[in-house]
Amino acid sequence: MDFLRWLFEAQIPIGGSALVLREVLGNIFGLASALGGMRRKVWAWPVGIAGNLLLLTVFLGNVFGAATPATLWGQAGRQVMFIAVAAYGWYRWREGRTSATQGRAVVPSWASAKVRIALVAALFAGTAALTPLFDSLGSYPPVWADAWTFTGSLLATYGMARGWTEFWLIWVAVDIVGVPLLFSAGYFASAFMYLFYGFFTLAGFFVWWRAGRREGLSVQPAAVPAGAAS
Repeated sequence: MDFLRWLFEAQIPIGGSALVLREVLGNIFGLASALGGMRRKVWAWPVGIAGNLLLLTVFLGNVFGAATPATLWGQAGRQVMFIAVAAYGWYRWREGRTSATQGRAVVPSWASAKVRIALVAALFAGTAALTPLFDSLGSYPPVWADAWTFTGSLLATYGMARGWTEFWLIWVAVDIVGVPLLFSAGYFASAFMYLFYGFFTLAGFFVWWRAGRREGLSVQPAAVPAGAAS
């Protein structure tokens, strides 16, 4: 109990303000997970889940007494979504090591044209649908940006689980919107992590692209998942 109380109350003084320790630790776990994902390591998923749990308590600012009062329902909700999709990705990558991938967690592949169109359409449709919901919950403005980062994060995480190289580019689109939103809301640790992560995702894209070509499977488009084009 003493450790949990310390974890929830600990802050890092920065000038005249402070960073919530949970926010810093959550982003460190998230960056470690991204590095593991780039290297296609199964441990990337449980490490990411640990970071998601920490960040969930941070973005529910008023609920858990964060240093900043801004509550970002989209950012909080996507942590829950991350945990759910990560469980799927964790299972899929563990299974992949014993199937046709010859011991690898996943072999990068390109999504089909239909899947790409479905992903872009889902990004805009999800943003439009969630914006009024997050607005009614009192999410920090601009609310559409919160909805964009939530929807894009869902699609990118699912794409990573499926092994689609394009998922890295979805993360770039999320970061472009997410960085200004987090800075304006006062979540500076997360904003700086997103800024760094934007460059990291570009590197990850080329790493997966080369890996797909090297392993000879990038020319085979991924199948359209059930309901993806609906």
